[in-house]
Amino acid sequence: MHMKASAGQDCSKHIVLVHGACLGGWSWFKVATRLRSAGHRVSTPDLAASGVDPTPLREVPTFRDYTKPLLDLLESLPPGETVVLVGHSLGGVNVALACELFPERIAAAVFVSAFMPDHSSPPSYVLEKFVEGRTLDWMDTEFRPQDPEGKLPTSMLFGPLVTRAKFFQLCSPEDLTLGRSLMRVSSMFVDDLRLQPPYTEARYGSVRKAYVVFKDDHAIVEGFQRWMVQNYPVDEVKEIDGADHMALLSTPTELARCLADIAVKYAA
Repeated sequence: MHMKASAGQDCSKHIVLVHGACLGGWSWFKVATRLRSAGHRVSTPDLAASGVDPTPLREVPTFRDYTKPLLDLLESLPPGETVVLVGHSLGGVNVALACELFPERIAAAVFVSAFMPDHSSPPSYVLEKFVEGRTLDWMDTEFRPQDPEGKLPTSMLFGPLVTRAKFFQLCSPEDLTLGRSLMRVSSMFVDDLRLQPPYTEARYGSVRKAYVVFKDDHAIVEGFQRWMVQNYPVDEVKEIDGADHMALLSTPTELARCLADIAVKYAA
């Protein structure tokens, strides 16, 4: 992959890659490698109860708790430093929350086949529309209450059938094996997100945004990705042919190039 900056031109950006539900920072390993080889700084935080984060899901009662490792990273940035924030799948909502809380630290927000809230509805809106639309057959996904009272978020774990058919269908058998072995029980936190006020136009709305459409995604299908962009227009839309939901693994070169182009364009 040839993405080197030309001589005398500082194109190095700090890009923060945010994973989706049941995944971890590990899911970005191919994209992160390519971006680093092109000279960018890359962070791939594990959200709470994800990846190698030791917190059990039952100790993560709210979406903000789930997002805390990302918020801590942004809070720890040196004064004046900005990042390009990239969210995949459910990670789009983590990115939106981060934009609401730290808009001045985010040069651009990039949603890659990700749920993208607007600033007129509760952040649960796009998740509820997705479930209502029935564009995903959840197959052997397990949804379970974590406690008899229902105070904790409903847990979610993708089973082997849905993982292969809907998420990793264009990935190598090795990547599918890796993904299955590293997945952890997670949640969509819909009930908690339903209680939150809409993110604001003044904060979340002020951040430059781009959307990368994965055209062969069987999980968040192309039509729903484009509906989210229609619902909440962004500064730029890119698309990747032959990209399944795990384009992070199946088409990492194309995805890294998209992200590098956006980073250089929007990050001063």
